[in-house]
Amino acid sequence: MSSEDIKKEKSFDIALEMKCVSKEFPGTLAVDSVDFDVKTGEVHALIGENGAGKSTLMKMIAGSFNDYTGDIVMGSQKVDLFTPAQSKKNGIEMIYQELSLAMPLSISENVLVGRLPKKGIFLDKKKIAEETTLCLERVGLGHLDPNLQIEEISQHEGQLVEIAKALGNNPKILVMDEPTSALSREEVERLFTIIHNLKKQGLAIVYISHHLPEIFEVADRVTVLRDGKKIGTNDISEVTSELLVQMMVGKSVADFYSYNSHAKENERLRVENLSRFGFFHDVSFSALEGEVLGICGLSGAGRSELGRSLVGLDERHAGDVFLDGEIFKPSHMSKAVDNGLVYLTENRKTEGLALRLDVKDNTLVSIIPQLSKNGVYTSNDGDEILTGLIDELSIYPPDPTKIVGNLSGGNQQKVLLAKWMACKPKVLILDEPTRGVDIGAKMTIHKSIEALAKKGSTIILISSDLPELVSLSSRVLIMRKGRIVKDMRKEECTEESVLLAANGENV
Repeated sequence: MSSEDIKKEKSFDIALEMKCVSKEFPGTLAVDSVDFDVKTGEVHALIGENGAGKSTLMKMIAGSFNDYTGDIVMGSQKVDLFTPAQSKKNGIEMIYQELSLAMPLSISENVLVGRLPKKGIFLDKKKIAEETTLCLERVGLGHLDPNLQIEEISQHEGQLVEIAKALGNNPKILVMDEPTSALSREEVERLFTIIHNLKKQGLAIVYISHHLPEIFEVADRVTVLRDGKKIGTNDISEVTSELLVQMMVGKSVADFYSYNSHAKENERLRVENLSRFGFFHDVSFSALEGEVLGICGLSGAGRSELGRSLVGLDERHAGDVFLDGEIFKPSHMSKAVDNGLVYLTENRKTEGLALRLDVKDNTLVSIIPQLSKNGVYTSNDGDEILTGLIDELSIYPPDPTKIVGNLSGGNQQKVLLAKWMACKPKVLILDEPTRGVDIGAKMTIHKSIEALAKKGSTIILISSDLPELVSLSSRVLIMRKGRIVKDMRKEECTEESVLLAANGENV
């Protein structure tokens, strides 16, 4: 075989290649002269901080922009991907982080949207069911009734239906943007099995994720972007987590998990035999002023339910809570906030933030009564507090008038934390505070947690991120089946020991 033949054969191994592509928004060069390619039958991970340009780069091949520069090549031909229709015609499908399914419609109507089979002028219901089932079988959902409405299935099943919808168009390239952000570990494993099978079928997959362990589990190659530029592309066997972190943010991984305890001697919070029947039972613990107390447990252990009950979001059936030595029974969360006990929900979009309001309104809403003078609140009240929080948390863009729903996930999470930091709480319960955020945002949030503890706030850290939990906490409470089964001191805590205890071993 000649060298020319080898080059030609190799070129057809590349499903898609982007050459020196750029995309500029007003005042921002989001993607700056990036080269990227994905091969048939591989998973190519694309990683970087929020704002690094990952989603913008992939939206180029999804046909979202008609003004990008540079070349996109498929096979040996340059293609224009200026519209979604052009991308679909070239076999490209993108699954976004936020599902695009129509909830009131059936699974069939979602999966076969725009191509429902007809018999004459009428829909062919038999063929619709058959084609939908074939698509669902590719993602392990062949047992589902195609006539079910999307709102009747679980979020995990909705994620898989979204994939089935994309596969129904027989794509050559599938882009997955944070596909596991709302899935449990068991559901993630199922998704990885599906991805492995799609690889074997020759599909080229681009996988965007903040979770480095997932990258090592599923990817063949990885490309890192930072500030819109490509930092490097490597085979997954050539890199470590530490190297990827350095490539993403230019700092050592050790900088992300260093924490000094600021716990004082006086007890801030005490919980005695607290129960919410069916969720947690006879829970007792105490936390000191300035302490970061971690709470860990497997799905269903009762961690979030405990946090919600402490602030009055969910009812309690038995037990007592003491705040600074006095019994504390909030009938609702606003009373808890007034007394300095606040809860940062794990679901920022549906429970934590008003996505249609701006950064200022979301941040200051919790302290409007304190800012008001003689019952009157003006638009300039709280500006100094707001500016300080935006600066401390590096909220980007640093514009109080920006609508929160238009911010990246990491910056939305920072706004949610700013909302409760503004209260200067005595006790701050953080439920999965860094879920779905990038490494840089995680480091900023960690620093803010330490700063709050240093000022005397007690932090209850509920987290599934074991490195985060172990490094930040002075103690870790292990919950299992609604009960605390172990109280682990700092010197006992390793990722392995915490995980073993959560699974019921050595407790």
